[in-house]
Amino acid sequence: MRAQAHTLEGIVAALLVLSSVVIALQVTAVTPLTASTASQHIEMQERASAAGVLSAARSDDQIRPTLLYWNESGARFHGAGTNGYYTTGGPPTVFGDRLDEAFGDQGYAFNVVARYVRADGNIRERRVVYMGRPSDSAASSSATVTLYDSDRLRDATGNETEETVATNPFFVDDIDEQSNVYAVVEVEVIVWRM
Repeated sequence: MRAQAHTLEGIVAALLVLSSVVIALQVTAVTPLTASTASQHIEMQERASAAGVLSAARSDDQIRPTLLYWNESGARFHGAGTNGYYTTGGPPTVFGDRLDEAFGDQGYAFNVVARYVRADGNIRERRVVYMGRPSDSAASSSATVTLYDSDRLRDATGNETEETVATNPFFVDDIDEQSNVYAVVEVEVIVWRM
């Protein structure tokens, strides 16, 4: 009789443990998109990489030539598609090469957006690179670049032309015609894993 009672106790205990496990698994849903410390670490690493690329490019004055790589007759960046921006990687400039090396070659997608204030006070943005809609875990970093009235546009080979931003159609408006400063542009890089 005792042996049967112990067996019954064991079966009941096993059913309780099994039920507890089943209930616990149903209550918590773990998916590949569930935030974890690993994914947060990756986001922080992506943000640091974007900030590092922007900081280095800004200190080497590589962002300005990319903004000036403007085809005024086509009203878009040189070599960009009909939409006016690059879709398969960075622009063919030193800054674009730096972005491709840091992100594109490592399996990341990235967008680059230029934001500026128009003469009427409204904030506008222009896509420089658009590789798609960023994921929810995308990281971003931005840097500001000051453009001056005397800054010259670049031709398709990257060389300066005789045309300046102040004398030709350019995607950024002159913020103050009485000043030598043409505009201040915020350049944002958004990065996410493909």
